[in-house]
Amino acid sequence: QMIKGEIGYELSMVDPTLAEMGKNLNEAMKMLEDNQRKIEEENEKKYARNDIPGPLQGSGQDMVSILQLVQNLMHGEEEDESSQSYRLQNVGEQGHMALLGHSLAAYISVLNRERLRNLTTRILSDTTLWLCRLFRYENGSAYYHEDDREGLLKVCRLVIHSCYEDYTVEGFNVLYNKQPVIYISSAARTGLGQTLCSQLGLPLSCMCRVPCNTMFGSQHQMDVALLDRLIKDDINSGKLPLLLVANAGTPGAGHTDKIGRLKELCEQYNIWLHVEGVNLATLALGYVSSSVLAATKCDSMTLTLGSWLGLPAVPAVTLYRHEDPSLSLAAGLTSSQPVEKLRALPLWLSLQYLGHDGIVERIKRASQLVRSSSSSNDVLTFAFLSVGRGILLRIFLPSYLNKFILQTESEQLAQLVPASGVDVVELEDEGTCVRFSPLMTSAVLGTEVQDVDQLVDCLKMKIPILTCTLQLREEFEQEVKRTVGLSYIEDLSWPGLGVVRYNSDRKNDDKQEKEAEKINTGLLKKLNELESDLTFSLGPEFGGEKNCVYIGMVTEDLDVSELVETIAATGREIEENSRLLENMTEVVRKGIQEAQVQLQKANEERLLEEGLLRQIPVVGSVLNWFSPFQASPKGRTFNLTAGSLESTEPTYVSKVQGTGTTPPPTPTPNRIKQRLPGQKLFKRYLRSSDGFSETSSVSHTDDLEKMEQRSHSVSTVQEQGTVETEKAEQQNEIAQVTNDKTEDLQNR
Repeated sequence: QMIKGEIGYELSMVDPTLAEMGKNLNEAMKMLEDNQRKIEEENEKKYARNDIPGPLQGSGQDMVSILQLVQNLMHGEEEDESSQSYRLQNVGEQGHMALLGHSLAAYISVLNRERLRNLTTRILSDTTLWLCRLFRYENGSAYYHEDDREGLLKVCRLVIHSCYEDYTVEGFNVLYNKQPVIYISSAARTGLGQTLCSQLGLPLSCMCRVPCNTMFGSQHQMDVALLDRLIKDDINSGKLPLLLVANAGTPGAGHTDKIGRLKELCEQYNIWLHVEGVNLATLALGYVSSSVLAATKCDSMTLTLGSWLGLPAVPAVTLYRHEDPSLSLAAGLTSSQPVEKLRALPLWLSLQYLGHDGIVERIKRASQLVRSSSSSNDVLTFAFLSVGRGILLRIFLPSYLNKFILQTESEQLAQLVPASGVDVVELEDEGTCVRFSPLMTSAVLGTEVQDVDQLVDCLKMKIPILTCTLQLREEFEQEVKRTVGLSYIEDLSWPGLGVVRYNSDRKNDDKQEKEAEKINTGLLKKLNELESDLTFSLGPEFGGEKNCVYIGMVTEDLDVSELVETIAATGREIEENSRLLENMTEVVRKGIQEAQVQLQKANEERLLEEGLLRQIPVVGSVLNWFSPFQASPKGRTFNLTAGSLESTEPTYVSKVQGTGTTPPPTPTPNRIKQRLPGQKLFKRYLRSSDGFSETSSVSHTDDLEKMEQRSHSVSTVQEQGTVETEKAEQQNEIAQVTNDKTEDLQNR
């Protein structure tokens, strides 16, 4: 381009004609270059890849669209603003500091190597020192990791390197002659032993589960005497006891092992002691129980600060003591990469923001939420709990009902009190229980004392209802099985009284299911229209039985026999009405066909009486004018009561349409007992209830009997009136069908 410009400039100074030629040459070359560029762009579009995902196509998206997508994925498009603000406000300012740490770590990682190394060393050393001082673990080192099991895994590698000198060179061959053994409690978290063996490449025979106490002491603490015997047996069989995992707060119930005695046993047999659990958080408090304080003498411990302090996305920390840095590096507990050390940055920022007082206050508040309920550990576990001031009440349920009912109740409690953080756990001795662990949830959910009070109030309200429901389930089952037409459906996942189905007597298999669905749907509608405190539904949205009526929870004053009788009688009534309508429709259809035949016969008789001449259009009119023909009208009427065709001659004679004979009322079971004003259905008065005292129960019962006798005649008239009203409604419905059929016949 420069050459062309210089040539054009020089030519312009020499000859105008040559300058014009140079100008034309430049324009021609520009056109050729533009055409070449267009051809290249078209070729790129022609051979563009079609497998690029939609969000990546084109020149990218703007920041606002990307953040809007993230917001929709986080909260959902249909979620209201109140729930979004609730979730965001739980993060808090200390949470913002932790989130800021992740962004700063990405920014700091692009610094030059020397400055990055100095900064990461400072952050790592500060955070390690602070944590060791806060949790009374002197002269310790720290390993920061995302998975809370990763710290224990690295410690196991460190112990293997320490106990097997040739492990670095010979690898797993040195483990063959002297198999290592790792001891864990039977109350440890599920799958911990399998995970360690899998990640370390060890057989499951290297993992020894130590039972908890069965004769003396707590049933949730590791049996120290039995552990001693197991260690001796392993040593005698040529194995090498390697590591013991103790609990300062078991995952299920929060119990602490006898760490002091376990430490003595480990020192005797040269075994590494690792401690983990939620109760380690109390080491930061001024007063610490002796059982937890003994954990400060262990060889390593894992801290999960994120849940304890309500810090999002902060790593777990494993504190350990070891004098050989080379073995720590070989085990992966330390790293020479500066970027790896930036994992501590979110904690470094958050700990400075909270300060010592803020950290202690959060842990103390969580501990007080449990201790106000008179529990000796920092995880309050209950099957059903009614908490007074210092009272813990446990109600045991049948084992086959525990899991499903408590799972449902836990979900309901979580919805009623979202800040409680209750969940369901499986304990070896107690079975399925609902757990309230504020040390693990209160800092994240913002649990306050009023939330605990609300949780207790909900439990006080639900305990009697749940207990009565479970007590009446068997009576309800037996009553349903004794009742003709009803089937009891066993659904252990349903927390209510039970599940019942009305069975149709129809034998046709093709229509039986459809008939059952129709009847049970109508039965559910009728039951919900009754004035009762019970809830009737179709059951859970997924996994429930079809064509059934699910009955919810009940109170102790439920009259089970009346309830079952009402369900059976209502189902029979719906079935009879349905069949009556079907039968009457068939009768009406046959009656219309018979009426058509009789009307056709009457027309033929009328033709014979009038004669052939009267059927001729013109002649018939003249003949009728001279000699009118008087014929009595012969119509037909359909008697709905008798189900037969009748002549209309009596109607024309008396000028009044007859109503026919009224059928006798169909006998209906007296399923509704006499009730006092305001009394709901299916209720029976209890002598032990608040409304009855021991001195007034007899006189009150006499008053009830007199009232029943006084109102017996009135109730009889009312019941007869109700039956006649129902029959009248049925006749009106059938009459409407008949009128429709008659109009169709007339049109035809």
